[in-house]
Amino acid sequence: MEIFLLAACPRAMQLPSTTRPALAGQHFQVAVVGGGIMGVAIARECARAGKRTLLVEQHDFASGTTSRSSRMLSGLRPLEQGDISFARESLRERERLLRNYSHLAMPAHYLLALSNKSARSAMSARTALWLYRKMSSKAADSAGFEMERKKLERALDAGQRWSIFDYEDAQCEFPERLVAEWLTEAIAAGAVSRNHTQVMAVDVAHGRARGLLLRDWTNNTEEKIEATWVINASGPWVDRVCQRSSVKTRRPLVSSARGSHIVLPQFPGSPTTTVYGEAVDGRPLHVIPWNEQILVGATHVPDSGDPGKVQAVADEVDYLLRSVVAMFPKARVSSGDIRHSFAGIRALPFDPKGAGDNIGKSHELHNHEDDGVKRLISVVGGDLATAASVARDCANKIGIRTATPRAAAPADGGTLSLLQDEYVAEIASAGSVNEEAARAIAEWHGLRAMDIARAARASFELRTPLCTHSQHVVAEAVSAYRNECAVTLGDVLLRRVPVALGSCWSETCSREAAQRIGAVMGWNEVETGAHLEALETERAAFLRKPRANVRMATAAD
Repeated sequence: MEIFLLAACPRAMQLPSTTRPALAGQHFQVAVVGGGIMGVAIARECARAGKRTLLVEQHDFASGTTSRSSRMLSGLRPLEQGDISFARESLRERERLLRNYSHLAMPAHYLLALSNKSARSAMSARTALWLYRKMSSKAADSAGFEMERKKLERALDAGQRWSIFDYEDAQCEFPERLVAEWLTEAIAAGAVSRNHTQVMAVDVAHGRARGLLLRDWTNNTEEKIEATWVINASGPWVDRVCQRSSVKTRRPLVSSARGSHIVLPQFPGSPTTTVYGEAVDGRPLHVIPWNEQILVGATHVPDSGDPGKVQAVADEVDYLLRSVVAMFPKARVSSGDIRHSFAGIRALPFDPKGAGDNIGKSHELHNHEDDGVKRLISVVGGDLATAASVARDCANKIGIRTATPRAAAPADGGTLSLLQDEYVAEIASAGSVNEEAARAIAEWHGLRAMDIARAARASFELRTPLCTHSQHVVAEAVSAYRNECAVTLGDVLLRRVPVALGSCWSETCSREAAQRIGAVMGWNEVETGAHLEALETERAAFLRKPRANVRMATAAD
């Protein structure tokens, strides 16, 4: 769900002009509102079925909830909550991602750490993990991770007794890249995509949705399109889209919860595999090695505010920090160590009791025919792992027959690794780049890496690193503009080639990248400066540096 409504998010600056064809007056069989992973998955499914499909996103694809998640593909939490059906769906879809997008979705070893103060018993944990392994048909390689468990035991609070269990799960380190790949697949199948294009309202007449009223922010023009079906996949904005379109529902469709995270540098004793533990109040907490940093989260706080302005509040940042300190007291982590915090809004199916911790992520498809508006569907719920499954359900709901995916074959890590090494060597040769750069390109672009490598071979400027700390090259940024609908520098460096999320990134890196990309794209000095300013503004709003306290946080604070 990534759209921002006009009243909530007026444009503060002119976006770069694009040469996109006008949409006014065109008819689409399916129009999808919202360019997060859910909306992109739905557009891809509909386009693959041969339907003329439009996908619109007010900001940029994957710029909202998708890029503000914990980046895990896990079904254990729903299973613990008793949602066996959703856990099974999550595991099934996870295996398909591991098989079909092995460069982005990867198996990961997790450690579940419960102290003697935990409300959960070791027996209940063993039972849940036994069932989880049965459902996933995978057994954890305990012997292979004995060293990791012992390392964790040494790092944990020695004043408590710990029960540590290991299990296999998965991670999508950069879901922004998964969205970019699904977007290009949707376009290849015939979908029309428009980011930086606001849905002002769904056009409703005579009891049915007939199209969309749009504003393209790249040229500040308004357009109207017709559509046979409209899919409202705008996540936290689902109810707002309905309200602006005068679609009255009997009750809200969404319960919104804020999920906040903090990012720390790797610290002494920090885990090299994800630790699933408990925060200071006993709620679930994940400490995740991510992007050469440590990602800690997430909170779960009901939030009915503007999703476009969400940020981690000071109390949540302190709560997450205290929870890390309580778990790893020997690390002596303080508030000054926090690199940044960020937050996103989870859109969960409405619960009159609020967005409590016990709400799962299973999805709902609301047909607004019951509200007096035909041909309008609102999609609520789902997550990174189940987005493709939700998309198939949504397509079926509007009468589109979708192909049932074959049963997912288990990912063979050894074979994939061998093939990747061979592929990396081919990319290095094709692009005249070193092995580290070739591997970086392969990890983020998969099969499309070869096209980028061939483009890089054309000139030294295209083979130049985006900054002095990065192995990623200018050719990747150019491909983002030409093939992945990037409009702004933030679209590129925060999502298509997300180097600006890295531990080393600074204003100097942004300046270097802007100049190197601008030289190839033909920007003049003013255009380069405007791109750079917009990037730094967006990055600062997304990744916030908390104000450091002079003392070290303690678990007792």
